[in-house]
Amino acid sequence: MFLNKYINNISSLQTFQLVRFTTFLLISILFTKSSLSTADIGRFEMFLFIASFLSFFWINGLIQSFLPLYQNNVSHRTAERKESDRSPELFNAFLLISFFSFLFFLFGWTIRNHFSVFGISGNVPFLNLLLVYILLSNPAMLVEYVYLLKNQSHNILRYGFISHAVLLLVVTVPVYLGYDILWSIWGLIVVSVIRLIWLGVLMARFAEFRVSWSFMREHLYLGMPLIISTLLSGSAQYIDGVIISSKFDAEAFAKFRYGAKELPFVLLLANGLSNAMLPEFAKPGNLKKSLAEVRKKSKRLIHLLFPLSIFFLLIARWMYPVLFNENFLRSADVFVVYLLLIISRLLFPQTVLIGLKRTRVIMLASFVEIVCNVALSLWLVKDYGLVGVAVATAIVFVLEKLLLILYNYFSLRIRPNEYIPVTLHLVYSVVLIGIFILIDHGVLVIR
Repeated sequence: MFLNKYINNISSLQTFQLVRFTTFLLISILFTKSSLSTADIGRFEMFLFIASFLSFFWINGLIQSFLPLYQNNVSHRTAERKESDRSPELFNAFLLISFFSFLFFLFGWTIRNHFSVFGISGNVPFLNLLLVYILLSNPAMLVEYVYLLKNQSHNILRYGFISHAVLLLVVTVPVYLGYDILWSIWGLIVVSVIRLIWLGVLMARFAEFRVSWSFMREHLYLGMPLIISTLLSGSAQYIDGVIISSKFDAEAFAKFRYGAKELPFVLLLANGLSNAMLPEFAKPGNLKKSLAEVRKKSKRLIHLLFPLSIFFLLIARWMYPVLFNENFLRSADVFVVYLLLIISRLLFPQTVLIGLKRTRVIMLASFVEIVCNVALSLWLVKDYGLVGVAVATAIVFVLEKLLLILYNYFSLRIRPNEYIPVTLHLVYSVVLIGIFILIDHGVLVIR
């Protein structure tokens, strides 16, 4: 087949992330075209927001630390062990992720009456189902990475398309049949159960069911700085949501969430590239080759995604009322700011550091980022509302990446040009910012 030469671990994982994003985007669009009120949509978005807020940092940290650790352990096995042999690392990673899922299930249950949503204490939408969803959905995220580590790129694609097609159906069909948004929540849980069952099938095929406390200690040692750094740096979007939900109502929260989506593809393709490259850095003597590969792949993404960002920047204010409805016109103002995040997303100093197991510096840079983000968001929200919070996020994301690039250069002697097409990135960034300023001042307007 013609497309086979383009299908590999990196492209498959990127496509999987893209399919996931597109599915939730389609759900958002279909909801706005249904009989649901903006407040109902806001409650659904809050459900997803809280579930992600309580999980994103530790699930990403554990998975990112697991990928190079697994590759490193495989490389040190005897030559007699084949790639298809069962792996105790998979089983122990599953145990850790399941433990964290249960821990945060208990945490959520404990604090359920002690925080507010939309200014109303204890009024968490669909609380019991939310906690069940947290418990079930996170361990199932291992599925695509099992396929990645077993070099089954075609299966990543099959699993991605089939599972998300089912998700789209079970979440949206009940709404169009006239049922309450509650049934869409149940749809999320049903899909999580199906994914968890499939993970069990893969575990039976590829995992050795043997507890290894030494591996879990090593996994936690490597993963804890990443968990903390992901909590700090990744909290930017959640800090935005917390600030918005505390100062505005459910409708405003829905409008912000619909705008704070970045350009489809950017975050997903960037994360897919970063995660897929991590096992490569763990291979002995592979540093120069891995750096060159990151530069090559990121250059390709820059040529693809910056022009797309400019295009969406130009049509955003026309697109949003058409794509959703007139109630979400304000979302476009948030969206055009989030398009600027591509400047930081397509820089990959963190990939180098994670691959080389230098995770603690990422944690420190993330701490600087979150402090700046909170201060700047609270300052800008006073005068600029929803848009001010988005601007703060765009600024601090660039700051964090610059700190990591400087560390790589001065401490590891890795020049930025070894893994970043510097001139190309700068030119595109200047053009993007220039067009943003012209649009913001009303010079370029497409409605």
